Amino acid sequence: MGKASKKGNQKKTKEIIGICVAIGVVVAIFVICIMLKNNNNDIASEEVTQGEIKTTQPKEEEIIETPEPTEEPWSFVAESTKDTAKFPKSVVSSNGVLIDVEKGTILAGKGAKKKIYPASMTKILTVLVAAEHVTKEQMEDKVTITAEITDYCYVNDCSNVGFAKKEKVPVKDLFYGTILPSGADAALGLANYVAGSEKEFVKLMNEKVEELGLADTTHFTNCVGIYNDNHYSTAYDMAVILKAASENELCQNVLNARTYTTTATKKHKKGIEISNWFLRRIEDKDTKGEVLYAKTGFVNQSGNCAASMACDGNGEHYICVTVGSTSSWRCIYDHVDLYKKFLPKKK
Repeated sequence: MGKASKKGNQKKTKEIIGICVAIGVVVAIFVICIMLKNNNNDIASEEVTQGEIKTTQPKEEEIIETPEPTEEPWSFVAESTKDTAKFPKSVVSSNGVLIDVEKGTILAGKGAKKKIYPASMTKILTVLVAAEHVTKEQMEDKVTITAEITDYCYVNDCSNVGFAKKEKVPVKDLFYGTILPSGADAALGLANYVAGSEKEFVKLMNEKVEELGLADTTHFTNCVGIYNDNHYSTAYDMAVILKAASENELCQNVLNARTYTTTATKKHKKGIEISNWFLRRIEDKDTKGEVLYAKTGFVNQSGNCAASMACDGNGEHYICVTVGSTSSWRCIYDHVDLYKKFLPKKK
């Protein structure tokens, strides 16, 4: 082979090698690029994953429902103290209690928690229960005085307002009639209006007794106060019932009224004038304050009894309940004597 041919072959060989090297470089670069791309994808994927983790909303915390606060049950308690006194000798009632309402203490007592028959003091609870079941809009509703009501009053020799049979009486008048003249006809009319019958109304009364925490020592069989051995209470319990009634606006108005004239009807064209004789007779007596509310009662088994609330010259309140007095006037003077002796002087 000539020198020219040999040189040509060497030249071609170098060119081929150069091409191969170049291809190798390109391939290497391509491989590196692919590797870099894959690596970047992995990083991007990881970043996306991390981003998703970061932006994922946290799981909602469990919602724990907080029960709505329940209304505290009504409560009133008056305790005896080392200063609790006996009734003075001037007080003839066989049982009774005088309570300082604001302090929750018994100032004086005499058989305060012994069983008594509450007579018409019962009607304090009658108007309280009725007041809690009647709206202001219902006060003008008419209630018919039935023959059953008038017969009941006659047979049981009850005090009454004097409503006539078939007379249509506003609910409002029944409230005042129940307290001021201690009208059984009015009390029965309220019971029928509120619960459909006296029997059903008495169930509401005993439910209220339980609500007041007195069920162990007080129980009612009628809404009037007629004697029944299962119709009983204590002087202390009657004081608690009056305290509850004193917190009801309608009861306040009724128990505080000295006089009232019922609505004119066909049976009574000028209405009927009625009075709370306890309040009228005690208002000019020295009690070191003012008697705000009162309800009297009488059956042979309890004698003359009464529950009253007074406010002294300092704005403090007191409840007095006496049972077993010898007359309606002596019952009033028992309250006068207790208020006069134990209420503080005006500061």
